[in-house]
Amino acid sequence: MTASTRRTVLSLYMRVFRIARSWQAESRVTSDTSTERKYILQEARSLFRQNQQLTDPESIKKCIEECEARIEIGLHYRNPFPRATYLPPMGLATQKGRKLRAQQRLRKQAKPIYLQSHDET
Repeated sequence: MTASTRRTVLSLYMRVFRIARSWQAESRVTSDTSTERKYILQEARSLFRQNQQLTDPESIKKCIEECEARIEIGLHYRNPFPRATYLPPMGLATQKGRKLRAQQRLRKQAKPIYLQSHDET
């Protein structure tokens, strides 16, 4: 990891913690605010630790883009939780073989950048 990349990652990490410190829930209920703050901190810690060992510049760049997208979406919608994703047409069909692989590829391509670190359920 280069020095500039390291600086970018650390500044994103600190930005997330500053956002969590000043986060106010949309409902203005104290329990909702504390729940959302805990979620932001827990999610940031787990994702940054999960990606701590990355060395490939492309994968680091993708993770940085995902983090920036999640920050902007969370601030814009005032909701720290991931937004719902929608399946492409024919995404749930129960085919086997070639059709199944094509459907899996479609689902992977339809996954937005801000959810790349989450596994499909």
